[in-house]
Amino acid sequence: MNQFRKPAVAGLFYPSNALQLRETVEGLLSKNFSANLFPSLSGMVAPHAGYKYSGATAAFAYNQIKGKDFNRVVILSPSHREYFPGISIYPGIAYQTPLGDVEIDKQLADEITDNEELIYFDEEGHRQEHGIEVHLPFLQIVLSNFKIVPIVMGDQKKIYVDALAKKLSKVVDEKTLIIASSDLSHFYQKKIATKLDDIVAKRIAEFNFEKLEEELEKNICEACGGGLIVSMLKGLNNAGKTKAKILHRSDSSDVSMDESEVVGYLSAAIYN
Repeated sequence: MNQFRKPAVAGLFYPSNALQLRETVEGLLSKNFSANLFPSLSGMVAPHAGYKYSGATAAFAYNQIKGKDFNRVVILSPSHREYFPGISIYPGIAYQTPLGDVEIDKQLADEITDNEELIYFDEEGHRQEHGIEVHLPFLQIVLSNFKIVPIVMGDQKKIYVDALAKKLSKVVDEKTLIIASSDLSHFYQKKIATKLDDIVAKRIAEFNFEKLEEELEKNICEACGGGLIVSMLKGLNNAGKTKAKILHRSDSSDVSMDESEVVGYLSAAIYN
């Protein structure tokens, strides 16, 4: 399909003006970074809320790849606005942002969909979804000459999580980065949210994707992209990447000062 996925949340989640957007992202990157760098980085968890709320936490992740030579980025997102029983890859040419077009890696997308009925090309989940879009300006600032594979999971049941993990394990190499797009718990009082988010952070840091999957299924913890995190960890584990480091955590009350209903955010690095 010779079509472009136009921005859906520009002006809402991030500035729609290209100059303001570049200044915003560069400002976030300049203030939010870790001294620890991971040269063998293969995956990241990064939040997908409005930059006002989660941009600082996202910047900790994106500073890890600033200037690196990744040329393929696979972005995994939950579907916030559409339910569908499958995993969709956008069938067009590129995603657009105010900073320009981000080309889709058709060859890699073909590899991921090959002989897999549960993963396919479709616009389902991509039309208004922000979980991929908000990462693109960061990538456009920190990387050059890269393409993406935008993947949206419409149902996070185990059958879909495992299918995606299996495919991811086969496409991992030193030039490919996988990003699991996810926020944490939603709209709990801060004290409760912190306890829920502690569990997710602990499981990621332990690289214990089996326990994380179990606790998500039993509602012991929450993450809107929890299934995507599990898929990424499973896939990278099968490819020999078995270490994780939490880079930063925050929640919406850090900005709003309202602790009655918060949303949690986390960034993490996956490496070997």
